[in-house]
Amino acid sequence: MSKESNRKYSPETNAVRIQVPKTDEMEHTSPMFLTSSFCFDNAEEMRATFADETDFNIYSRFSNPNVDELIRKMCALEGAEAGHATASGMSAIFASFMALMKAGDHLLSASSIFGSTHTVISKFLPKYGIEATYFDINDPNGIEALIKPNTKMIFVETPSNPGLEIIDLALLGEIANKHNLILNVDNCFASPVLQRPIEFGAHLVTTSATKWIDGQGRVLGGVVVGKKELIKEIHAFCRSTGPALSPFNAWVLSKSLETLHVRMERHSGSALKLATALEGNRHLSFVRYPFLPSHPQYAVATKQMSGGGGLVCFELKGGLQQGVRFLDSLELLSLTANLGDSRSIASHPASTTHAKLTEEERLKVGITPGLIRISVGLENVNDILEDILQALDHSA
Repeated sequence: MSKESNRKYSPETNAVRIQVPKTDEMEHTSPMFLTSSFCFDNAEEMRATFADETDFNIYSRFSNPNVDELIRKMCALEGAEAGHATASGMSAIFASFMALMKAGDHLLSASSIFGSTHTVISKFLPKYGIEATYFDINDPNGIEALIKPNTKMIFVETPSNPGLEIIDLALLGEIANKHNLILNVDNCFASPVLQRPIEFGAHLVTTSATKWIDGQGRVLGGVVVGKKELIKEIHAFCRSTGPALSPFNAWVLSKSLETLHVRMERHSGSALKLATALEGNRHLSFVRYPFLPSHPQYAVATKQMSGGGGLVCFELKGGLQQGVRFLDSLELLSLTANLGDSRSIASHPASTTHAKLTEEERLKVGITPGLIRISVGLENVNDILEDILQALDHSA
């Protein structure tokens, strides 16, 4: 806050009001600290800072006022003890793995995860001697049987990318605490507005701030928050390896958080209207949205989420070829490698974000040839629906 206060504010107020201390210019909004390094008044102050006896800034790869402001806001929103920001969502996920696991450790991950995360787990972790096993997010009762003596962490996305599958976070929290494991939850799709995994037992929460946090497709960023002792290790790893978030991107993301609650309410409301209108469409095999009663994990979703989010998925009856025709027939929606934008986006996961998976791997996690993912933007929902309906008719 601009002034120290003992009052406890709501998350949306914290997202607006948490700021770096004012400079002598008495600016109302936080300035950008576009500097690579910071000065000291004397040699002793410099020595003490490098010895970790003070918390002064040294170098923007280590810390920066704009980055610190973003972290403070994200911790307030997620209800976390500490946090660290990185250059992208994937660098946050990679850091949460590499800082806390070593050769000989075992990772237990949901199979329904983002394609790049799957690549990290299947291709790169083995190079460092870290073993991994996938579990079916739709079979939570089978998770405990996969835990090994060397298991160190459980990783999950909920809702999952791109199939919007949901898993009971409270159940995962109980399993993790019972076996002394780190529960690491990717909260990108829900954002801290709609879901706070720490309240259900998560020890770490990672997110790609590039998505809903920014909300306008402008900058990259990643954040990981959670237990103070875990974040300390992640900070040490990132400080030396260098996936630093730029001060400019941090400034943009921090300003974006001021409107996150308003935006997520609009995204979620429009997505629910869109999913409801599309359900039963003759061109579609199914429509999936967490807050549709037809969703397989609807009860879990409504228990741990305050809204269904801004993503809607549906399966085209014509499969891959109809999927291509559908995308080419869209007039309003964008075709781009992103989500969480103010502009609505359509994508075909099988040929883009999850193309590096084998067909068998894609089918195992519900990525069928005709699956379409819609990131519902801030346009009038009737315009979004009209564009999708005309594209469905033209692609049939």
